[in-house]
Amino acid sequence: MTSPITVPVVLGERSYEISIGPGLLAEAGTRIAALAPQARLAIVTDTNVAGLHLATLAESLDRAGLAHQTVTVEPGEASKSFTTFARVCEDLIATRVERGDLVVAFGGGVIGDLAGFAAAVIRRGMRFVQIPTSLLAQVDSSVGGKTGINSRHGKNLVGAFHQPSLVLADTSVLDTLSKREFRAGYAEVAKYGLINDAAFFGWLERRWRDVMAGGAAREEAIAISCRSKAGIVARDETETGERALLNLGHTFGHALEAVTGYDSRRLVHGEGVAIGMVLAHEFSARLGLCSQETPSRVAAHLAEVGLPTRIGQIPGGAGSADALMTAITQDKKVKRGRLTFILTRGIGESFIADDVDPAAVRHFLAEKLADGPDAAAPVTGP
Repeated sequence: MTSPITVPVVLGERSYEISIGPGLLAEAGTRIAALAPQARLAIVTDTNVAGLHLATLAESLDRAGLAHQTVTVEPGEASKSFTTFARVCEDLIATRVERGDLVVAFGGGVIGDLAGFAAAVIRRGMRFVQIPTSLLAQVDSSVGGKTGINSRHGKNLVGAFHQPSLVLADTSVLDTLSKREFRAGYAEVAKYGLINDAAFFGWLERRWRDVMAGGAAREEAIAISCRSKAGIVARDETETGERALLNLGHTFGHALEAVTGYDSRRLVHGEGVAIGMVLAHEFSARLGLCSQETPSRVAAHLAEVGLPTRIGQIPGGAGSADALMTAITQDKKVKRGRLTFILTRGIGESFIADDVDPAAVRHFLAEKLADGPDAAAPVTGP
């Protein structure tokens, strides 16, 4: 077995490493024991991940002599709620973990956000380890310290910046994902090429089938994505500037998630991001910032992979332009009522656009909604 790829996240005293490769779950005990000898662990996971992978993790921790208990929640975006968060906090306190112990976020992006936020506030802050089990979490949500839950007003509006002490991205666990879940995570991989790395996006256009198949190409794509995010986070940890670029497609995507009620049967996060990235490029072309060939190329690649690229592909639709605008105005990037979007001048040439005209956005969305449903390409599937 080849050695894992290591990507450092350089944040002074809060620096940590991301390890990427197959078989890391079986090594988790050794790696965590090196980080915190004799620490007790409280694992937060969901019932799906627990059924598939918890035994492997527990065996690894037992071999390393690390005491551990598990807190389990239901899978899905609905668990990023005040109700579930309160229960997780109470359950973590009940395990009697102390400030010198560790919380382990073991799951996809929902678990990482939920467990990381709990670690940020339990006993006024505990260290935690991210063991992401989805592609989306391995390339995005497990890295950079954003944690949080959803409000009825919008996604991720309650949370904290709280960096992990270690990230273990076991690429072999990705083989247990459904095709739909993997494709959803791929949207976040493509995002890094679209932000500032046109060569990477071109590589993905040529090699996406290899990434889907697994092996060296998949690990390379994950590592490139993590290096890109780690560099941005190191320069702008708390999103006062450049880090906002990582939200390419997310303003539209989060609004689509909100109006569909965070119902994963209709839309999951990565699918919302895929549609959102196409919308961001189309809106940029509408404003004359890039050529029409740019959004066409983005949409063609994401569609080839199997991702939705149109609002009309969402089962049950996406409400009205007014409902979407209400969700957009609750976005975290809104400043004193002014809309901020990530727009683009071309592939790999994204930038932060302040003070975008809300009327122009609403008119654009109304046109996209008027396209109607696209029964030929629904987002749901295996």
